[in-house]
Amino acid sequence: STMSAKTSSGGEKEASGMRNETLGEAKRRQVIHVAYVIAALDLTLLFMQMGVMPYLAKSLGLDSVGFGYLQTIFGVLQLVGGYIFGRFADQFGARAALILSCASGSIFFLLMSLSTSIPLLFLSRLPGVFMHVIPGAQKVITDVTTPSQRAGALGKLGLCFGVGIIAGSAMGGVLSTKFGIYVPTYVGLVGSLINTLIAMVWIPSQTKPKSDHHMTEHSDLFSIREILRLMKFPGVMEVFIVKVFAGLPIGLFMIMFSIISMDFFGLEAVESGYLMSYFGVLQMVVQGLVVGKLAHHCTEMTLLRLSVIVFAGVGLGMALMRTVWHYCIIAVPLVFAFSMLATITDSILTKAVPSSDTGAMLGICASVQPLTRTVGPTIGGVLYKQFGVSSFGYLQLMVNLGLFVYLLKSKIPLGEMKSQ
Repeated sequence: STMSAKTSSGGEKEASGMRNETLGEAKRRQVIHVAYVIAALDLTLLFMQMGVMPYLAKSLGLDSVGFGYLQTIFGVLQLVGGYIFGRFADQFGARAALILSCASGSIFFLLMSLSTSIPLLFLSRLPGVFMHVIPGAQKVITDVTTPSQRAGALGKLGLCFGVGIIAGSAMGGVLSTKFGIYVPTYVGLVGSLINTLIAMVWIPSQTKPKSDHHMTEHSDLFSIREILRLMKFPGVMEVFIVKVFAGLPIGLFMIMFSIISMDFFGLEAVESGYLMSYFGVLQMVVQGLVVGKLAHHCTEMTLLRLSVIVFAGVGLGMALMRTVWHYCIIAVPLVFAFSMLATITDSILTKAVPSSDTGAMLGICASVQPLTRTVGPTIGGVLYKQFGVSSFGYLQLMVNLGLFVYLLKSKIPLGEMKSQ
């Protein structure tokens, strides 16, 4: 593996030159846009089912504890699947991976539309193991962009999140109240099938430049040794630690949010929905306008430190907030830090590993969120019950001050990564 690492860092330089020859400039732009469309549609459907899910579960007689289990199962499946999916993408190409993901989404919605009992509802979570459209789209973008364009192009995927949150939340509410609780699942099924077709028709089977191909050995899809090998590349482990822990306390807060918005802020379901849409709009603005612009002007290391410091400030704000209006103000730097951290760490990490391993690296990155979702409800519940809302803020503040010191102390070799 060290040999392949050596050849690849040499290959990386030719590769960025070769990228443009493999696919023409116009074609590459088209492929990136198609990836955005697929991601936006997928996220819309996903947020739509998230909104409807609690009501569907309730109508089948599932209590809040059972619903927690349902979420955890989905989280675990996504966690296990993320890395396997990334490896799959490295070996069989981004197109195959996207098709697999969209097809899994179709099966997911099909099973969900047939869920007339609790066991069937649990069964419908199974395809979740391969539902990774975002890493799939990231993989396509990583394959067709040069390292210097990468942060900007990955950042724009955040726009798709905004679209998904806004359109999905609205659609889920309207469809389920106007036409019945199962209608969003039929819409989801049709949408996922359309997405599968888009991936088949418009994503080329060959997104990676030619020179990158010989390096991917067909190893088994899941091995701890492979993950450790990727973590050994210079700077990877440090940046990954920051990625996992910087947003963790707020991640816990977000998981508990449906409960907090009822208890602490005293919001109705509709107001909660508006708050989510506000988040969506913020995310679109930040990802679409701010992240790309800053990525042009500052080094990635500066931006990483910046997002950690902003996160610490957000923690202090959260510890002191009392009303939902305070929260709306805090949401601005919160969304900024989240978006910036996600984009910059993904970008740094894909550049730090050989291009034949980008899929696996994105897969590992994508499993950070399901990890939070899996352990989150338990830890978040304890924090909230024992120490109240402000505990999330203080935890956030302490963790990020620690990480900031860690970043200043650790010698992360990112100089070379800028030049490639």
